[in-house]
Amino acid sequence: MPESLAAPTHASLRYPPSNFIGGRWEPLDAGDAPGAFDSTNPAKPADVVWRGSGSVAAVDRAVAAARAALPEWSSWSFDRRRAVLERYVDLCGQRVHEATKLLTDEVGKVAWDSAGEAGLLGGKVGITLDGSEHGGLRRVTGFEFGINDTRSGKCWFRPHGVMAVIGPFNFPMHLPNGHIVPSLLMGNTVVLKPSDKTPACGQLLAELFAEALSLEGAPAGVLNLVQGQGDVAAHLGSHRDTDGVLFTGSWPVGRKLLQANLDRPGRMVALELGGNNAAIVMPDADLALAAAEAVRTAFITTGQRCTCMRRLIVHKDVADRVIAAIVRAASELVVGSPDSAKDVFMGPLISEQARAELLLAQNTWSEDGGEMLLESRPLELGKGGWFVSPGVMRVDRFSKLDEGPGCDQEVFGPLLRISVVDSFDEALKQANATRFGLAASLFTRDQDSIERFMREARAGCVNINTGTAGASSKLPFGGLGYSGNHRPAGSFSLDYCAYPTAGLIDSGGSPVVPKGMSFDPSWVS
Repeated sequence: MPESLAAPTHASLRYPPSNFIGGRWEPLDAGDAPGAFDSTNPAKPADVVWRGSGSVAAVDRAVAAARAALPEWSSWSFDRRRAVLERYVDLCGQRVHEATKLLTDEVGKVAWDSAGEAGLLGGKVGITLDGSEHGGLRRVTGFEFGINDTRSGKCWFRPHGVMAVIGPFNFPMHLPNGHIVPSLLMGNTVVLKPSDKTPACGQLLAELFAEALSLEGAPAGVLNLVQGQGDVAAHLGSHRDTDGVLFTGSWPVGRKLLQANLDRPGRMVALELGGNNAAIVMPDADLALAAAEAVRTAFITTGQRCTCMRRLIVHKDVADRVIAAIVRAASELVVGSPDSAKDVFMGPLISEQARAELLLAQNTWSEDGGEMLLESRPLELGKGGWFVSPGVMRVDRFSKLDEGPGCDQEVFGPLLRISVVDSFDEALKQANATRFGLAASLFTRDQDSIERFMREARAGCVNINTGTAGASSKLPFGGLGYSGNHRPAGSFSLDYCAYPTAGLIDSGGSPVVPKGMSFDPSWVS
């Protein structure tokens, strides 16, 4: 590390706020520099975690560096690229405590939640390299077969090229990591653009990959980092010289990326978007399990997971008991500073704007007829911070409308809406009354209902007797509608990191001369 570099803003980083382009760390101006921005601790907004600046010009240089590195990197053997990722696993283990601390300080996640995300980084490599019957690696493993005595058919997989990875704030290390690991394994090069709410987390992720690549002698430019705000993300997402855009974030931004790439049908665009996730509770369910899972998955990570339960549909025969238990459990959730020595379930929201949007939605829906069972309120804790209490609202029914208390709107925070129905048919109808399609859950013991739900629930993640939030990286992860474009991540992430190539290979038999065609081999003698 060059000694001339100034000390980083956050102790977890080895470099000051920087871009990483073509194998070089480039410290960024801050203060009044054009494109300057910073991230602050959501629990202590006066504490700056990272401060720097971004520019669209850096995107052009990063993409050029990734393009220059592509021929050599993609020509490396699979085993050489595997060695880089195995080195990366070791580095993740060495810096897991630093990553945990940074996630707590920049995202506002409580300690156990931050530790969970930090621990997932290296684990993604093993899942990506899994060549077992259910492993994703088998999905991109080539094959060959004989057609006749001299001809064979062959399928092999090739990298797309330069991949733009645009990350979110809620899992600022885990989710970009889930794109980068399979991209590198299949021979792509990468330009990473973290969320402007969590630039430090993105930088730490880049530091880990950069060190692993350097130690294994990879060419400069295989992994690049560009910091910035919306203009930088937009430029990268539509750049003329990238081959793929891997994005995790909201539907409105995903829509813009699709529009920006309409004239580039050959570019891989993989979108992981939000959700307005529903769960159903039937009378024969384990009611304690259902109520506890509703509270856990509605309010985990302060409601800032795309799989959080946003809507709950309860059968009338058990509605009073289930709703009362949910309201009581939610009201007793421990909200506090993420670095507290006490057991804390919910930390702050990511920003003042996020809190204002949550409270505005709650007030609007309440004025439109929603019944507040537990009001979400701003909380004054410690050194300020964007803390709120969890909220629970009862509505008449859910619909795909844009207005009303049961409208089809994703609010990224700890607010659960509940409706009551008198049949499974009506419950399933309301669960599917959304343009999103990420996660859905059913609580019941009835096998016929389970089979029907698994067949008819319009979601990419369909759970039985467990909540909507929580997934296995050994399974696909993604949604449909406003939740994604049928490019699931998880164990299926390798699918969008390489494309199949088909070949017919002949060892030199006699030419096939069909009827109506004449050819004499002596003509080429």
